[in-house]
Amino acid sequence: MGRKPNDSESTSNTSLILLLVVLSSCALVYLFLSVFLTPSREYYIQLEPVLLEEDAVAGEENGACCRGIENMELWGNAVKWGSDFKFNSSEECCKACKAMCSGNDGPCLCDSWVFCGNREACGSKFGEGIVGLETEYGTLHIKLFPDCAPHSVTYILELLTLRHCAGCQFYRAESRGLSWDSEGNHIKNAPLGPPFALIQGKLEPQGITFNKIPTEVCPIIRRGSVAWIGSGPEFFISLANHQEWKNAYTVFGSVLPEDMEIVEKIAQLPTTPDVWNNINVTVLKKPVPLSIQRIKKSNGDLNGM
Repeated sequence: MGRKPNDSESTSNTSLILLLVVLSSCALVYLFLSVFLTPSREYYIQLEPVLLEEDAVAGEENGACCRGIENMELWGNAVKWGSDFKFNSSEECCKACKAMCSGNDGPCLCDSWVFCGNREACGSKFGEGIVGLETEYGTLHIKLFPDCAPHSVTYILELLTLRHCAGCQFYRAESRGLSWDSEGNHIKNAPLGPPFALIQGKLEPQGITFNKIPTEVCPIIRRGSVAWIGSGPEFFISLANHQEWKNAYTVFGSVLPEDMEIVEKIAQLPTTPDVWNNINVTVLKKPVPLSIQRIKKSNGDLNGM
């Protein structure tokens, strides 16, 4: 026969039962959370490519990608403008804008950029980065290379602010002769000059103090290359590819292909022979004056702008 439990035994039994109930409840809650709230392996498999994709986007935002919306017209004035903020392509504009942002949390001084690359639509704003050398035989449109020759381009931009270019002229002219073809390629076994396939001139207005231009990027001279002789202000425009000259001259621009016929015309003008430092040259009987100007409105598009 069982005995009747006393009060202390009853209290102990009740406490034990309550403890078991609490532990059981905790176990059930833990089981529920483990089953329904713990991410499955499938979740991690799907998440990984998303994270990689976000990393790729972050890479583009850091400057690996520069794109714009073509043919979009914007109204209003630019906050900043000037020669320091003009570039020859939309990609260069984009990169320059991004370069004005310092650090991840630093100030960003540029939040938009605009590149005007259509002659008809841009009007007077078209061709910033291109200057014209005006002669009586036509205007030579020269694309400047500010990324390669910033000091040279700065000097050209300073000339644009002057009211005259008196004293600027072409004074030497030498055709391609029988040594280079119409595309500037050297003809096999032909001499490398004279004639040297170039026209030479001077960009130094009278009354202006000229400061020597430091040597900058000196690529191989190509047909259309515009380069300084030494530190300037004498310069030349090449009618041929001159690999034999290697990297001897600072190239600060290039004549647009459609204007090379003007260079060819000047090279065919009457000349007289002369000798400079034991080199046979031909000098124009009548020097060709030139002036430098900004590009005015014209028709059509310009490749590379």
